[in-house]
Amino acid sequence: MSRSSTSSLAACVWIPLFPLRCEEARQGGLANYPTALLAPDTTRKLWQVSSLARHAGVKPGMTVSQAISLCPTLRLIEPDPVHYDERFSSLLSSLNDVSPVVEPAELGLAYLGTDGLAGIYGSQHKIIEAIRQTVRPSDRPTVRLGFGRGKFTAWVAASRAKPGDAIVVAPGEEQKFLASQPIAVLPLDSEIHRRLRLLGLRTLGALAALPEAAVTAQFGTLGRRLWRLAAGCIAEPVEARNAPEPIVAALTFFTPIGERELLVHSLDQLIARALKHPRRIGWRVHAVRLRADLEACQMDSAPTNRSWLVNVLLKDPTADAGRIGAPLKTRLEQSPPTGAVERLILEFTAFAPGATELQLFARDAQAAARAGQQRALQHAAREVRMRVQRACLYHVIEVQPWSRLPERRYALIDYEP
Repeated sequence: MSRSSTSSLAACVWIPLFPLRCEEARQGGLANYPTALLAPDTTRKLWQVSSLARHAGVKPGMTVSQAISLCPTLRLIEPDPVHYDERFSSLLSSLNDVSPVVEPAELGLAYLGTDGLAGIYGSQHKIIEAIRQTVRPSDRPTVRLGFGRGKFTAWVAASRAKPGDAIVVAPGEEQKFLASQPIAVLPLDSEIHRRLRLLGLRTLGALAALPEAAVTAQFGTLGRRLWRLAAGCIAEPVEARNAPEPIVAALTFFTPIGERELLVHSLDQLIARALKHPRRIGWRVHAVRLRADLEACQMDSAPTNRSWLVNVLLKDPTADAGRIGAPLKTRLEQSPPTGAVERLILEFTAFAPGATELQLFARDAQAAARAGQQRALQHAAREVRMRVQRACLYHVIEVQPWSRLPERRYALIDYEP
């Protein structure tokens, strides 16, 4: 397998409260009211809260009754995670037009590799403007951009930027920039955060001023990583993630169903159908996504789209239907859809090579792999032409194999994948 493209210079694109922004863009005028998005796994708690609702005392994780008692005018929104996932995928696709190295982190947060972009766009300001133009017009006032060496520096810069603005950390200035940042920007849990505050550490500079060995002795390998991040010693590159074309199996119900047994039976049928797909032959499934379109409900005299989404990464890639379905059935049991299901869609989104014996008979899988490599080669050729403004790919052909001179033995012709 070919290694993915990487970039040491990173740009962080962050749209806070991305699912709530998607709902505000879909429902005009919603931004003028205190709103809260219900949790995808339960309708009794809040997931994301708008700034107007926060001013009224409403916080994420509250129950609906608590939120309504604090803000009687609060507007509750049913979640539609499939819509948010599609909007984020569209954003990633647009960002990929700016840079071939794009790494998604979570909904509304992505990293771009900016190595070599100065030769295409010119100044840093023009790169920032090119990235901002890929964002939906409704999100441009809220998007925050950060530039720096490594993903952590870019993320901290984006978190410190004002809405609609960008912060650029020049190479060599990482340690100076990070020193004044609060300790909360580190990727740590609440217990580690509490212990650091008990030690009187409030900024990254205070943490970096301690001996690395002392921090490692107190917090272990995690402490060592936190110290190196705070000191600017780690510059994790952006890695392009080229996801394969998923295998999709869907089932539409004439009458929306909510019975758990029927959903489990339908899931078994979808898994069996997807496993028989020609492109799956010879490959084991590594990642699965199950999504459901739910029956629309009436809120504020207008139908509201709802959905349900589960992503599962299998610890051991497998082609066994039972092992693929087990974690999905567990999620159906623990966090079932909050309404009747109109359509159920199963996707195999990542794969691992099968046994050697299976690969010998995986002609369709190999053909699909070659087709994927061809698409990747075409994409790479477009990027090369865009960077150097001319075609520079050639194909070596044999002209005079009997000649002793290599210049006569082979020739170069323009290559167009």
